[in-house]
Amino acid sequence: MHRFANPTRFMRLSGVVLPWLTAATLAALAIGLVMALVTAPPDYQQGETVRIMFIHVPAAWIAMSAYTLVAAASAAALIWRHPLAEIAARSAAPLGAGFTLICLVTGSLWGAPMWGTWWVWDARLTSVLILFFLYLGYMALGQAFDDPERGSRASSILALAGFINVPIIKYSVDWWNTLHQPASIMRLDGPAIDPSILAPLLVMALAFTLLFGVLLLLRMRTALNERKIRALRLAAAAPAASYSRPTSLTPSEA
Repeated sequence: MHRFANPTRFMRLSGVVLPWLTAATLAALAIGLVMALVTAPPDYQQGETVRIMFIHVPAAWIAMSAYTLVAAASAAALIWRHPLAEIAARSAAPLGAGFTLICLVTGSLWGAPMWGTWWVWDARLTSVLILFFLYLGYMALGQAFDDPERGSRASSILALAGFINVPIIKYSVDWWNTLHQPASIMRLDGPAIDPSILAPLLVMALAFTLLFGVLLLLRMRTALNERKIRALRLAAAAPAASYSRPTSLTPSEA
């Protein structure tokens, strides 16, 4: 990946990919929403409430995937000093926090009619809430130091330490007795969901993944442009500062 570490090369490549990725995202979202809201039938148990799952489940997948990306990029920044790794991690964290919040809110909206309560301290729900706090802690810690390098190092260590929560989220329904239903798609004996529900769910998962990719590229490009603007301003201010600096007078001149 070091061949893509050059910011100029990344900006050029992402500029080519971004329009196509945006078009694919819009198409997938349009198809997925039509399938989820119109084509998919009501569930025999959940009724129309099942449509919340077409947002909730993809948001949960992206929430965990985004934190995995943050942890991997943080490791690359700490170990290999990859120039774009820190930017990728910092750009992905707010997006992951947003998808985690969507997951928590939609889960509560689904739980109210299905479980009779908005929230229970279920193992899956609690571990996802911890994931949300890890995102917030990562973003806050990166801004908590006057020295940006120290802040980046501290937030990267937190991201790596917090990654242990991702497999806990994944396997919490297997390790503990929880209200949350077990895995319904990634199963050895095949998905336990009817194809009429599974198809729109997979399309929405693809749409959310593409959307995350578009937003990540946009945030990374914005961060690189901001760095370039700061560097240009510092370069422009340096000659002016040296020119305006007073010079000391020699005794003869005084």
